[in-house]
Amino acid sequence: MYRFGAYDPTTQLSQGEFWRATYTPEGAGTLHLDWRDGRTRAEAFGDGADWLLAHVPALTGALDVGHTFETGHPQLLAAQRTSPAVTFGASHTLYHELLPVILGQRITAGEATRQWHQLVRRFGARAPGPIQTLRLPPPSDDLASRPAWWFHPLGIEAKRANALCEVARHAQRLHQWAEMPHAQAADQLRLLPGIGRWTVGSVMATALGDPDSLAVGDYHLKNAITFALTGRARGTDDEMLELLAPYAGQRGRAAKLLLAACPRPPKFGPRQRVLPMSRW
Repeated sequence: MYRFGAYDPTTQLSQGEFWRATYTPEGAGTLHLDWRDGRTRAEAFGDGADWLLAHVPALTGALDVGHTFETGHPQLLAAQRTSPAVTFGASHTLYHELLPVILGQRITAGEATRQWHQLVRRFGARAPGPIQTLRLPPPSDDLASRPAWWFHPLGIEAKRANALCEVARHAQRLHQWAEMPHAQAADQLRLLPGIGRWTVGSVMATALGDPDSLAVGDYHLKNAITFALTGRARGTDDEMLELLAPYAGQRGRAAKLLLAACPRPPKFGPRQRVLPMSRW
């Protein structure tokens, strides 16, 4: 949930342990969660240690009161019976969450993951704590000062590069927005150039634990929801929103249940070949 690719340099996951390096309002910090004996223990390092420890209940989903759908589409009710409870955690680290999500605009998940890893390894400093290989996200002051052309060799075109820099310039405000009610925070995010409905919907679930968030504009989500609820292999964003309208306030939770329990829609046509930007 808080990892962007299996080898995300800002995280490390092993059997019963999770490490995450990030920036907090109080500075850089590293959080370590250990549940190997069945009880979750937390420790943190760096200037942001106290902040990270205070936000462990939110991060782990302990503050999510959950929701039970008493009525609704038979597929949703069946998914609710057969799937584990869907829990929404909240990292409250909007800056960290936004960067890889922006990279995911308009390209495949594999490309976005590769670019995120390159960006962290190029910019990210060593994280506080004992893990030598753990890296912090790119620092906002460094990222904000880069011209758009600097990102081109990494495969990041000007539109996404400008959005990354815009987020970096507002890093301090993002810490404040992360403590706002969900709707208000989403409105603030949409004011940033390069941050649209898909980006806001993608980041609100992990950063703020919003159970109503939907990635409107996603290439796959609209088809998956339409197929689960109507049997049609292809749908539109408007159709998806209409189908999920009865679950307003919990649309993201309903979508996650359907994605976990229902088969994916069939694929048509050959797989698109991905070319690196240098060969466009």
